[in-house]
Amino acid sequence: MSDAPAWDARYDAEGFTFGEQPNRYLESMLSRLRPGQRALALGDGEGRNGVWLARQGLDVTSLDWSARGLAKARAFASRHGVALETVAADLTRWDWPQGRFDLVAWIFVHLPPDDRVLVAQRAVAALAPGGLLVLEGFSPAQEGRRSGGPRDPALLWTADEARHLFAGLRLLECLGGTVLLDEGPRHQGEAEIIRGLWQRVG
Repeated sequence: MSDAPAWDARYDAEGFTFGEQPNRYLESMLSRLRPGQRALALGDGEGRNGVWLARQGLDVTSLDWSARGLAKARAFASRHGVALETVAADLTRWDWPQGRFDLVAWIFVHLPPDDRVLVAQRAVAALAPGGLLVLEGFSPAQEGRRSGGPRDPALLWTADEARHLFAGLRLLECLGGTVLLDEGPRHQGEAEIIRGLWQRVG
């Protein structure tokens, strides 16, 4: 399900909708990253996470349905002197590679339930042996807060669902609670999230 025109319009504004700094949970994975690893940043928009990963020496593919956002991501990468492959595609229709990525970053990507199941299956299959999947998303407790996230409760994450969707991977952690977001004008203030880390074994 694509909402590319709406996101194109959002990213057409000046500045960075979610800031220029990487997601803090993704940033906390620094000790697990190695130069030359292949990373996929889902819903990467203007490139804040993909560019940060590229600056750590990773070979990064930024995937988003907004061509406008990805154009800004390429300019952002150029400003930092790093390479960034960008792909404008609907996550449910993209021709996902198999066993390719050492890291899949699923940061604040909120999909309808059926699409979420499909994309989770493909993300798991896209991981190389030993590869990591990093997840952060808003939980149902976020409803009514002004710090970001979708209004449709069906798009929100629960820890139980995340554990179920990624049951084929080794669970390293899956946590929920309150964080203080400071990620551009769209993510500001206390927020209710879940965070998870999984690894493909074998």
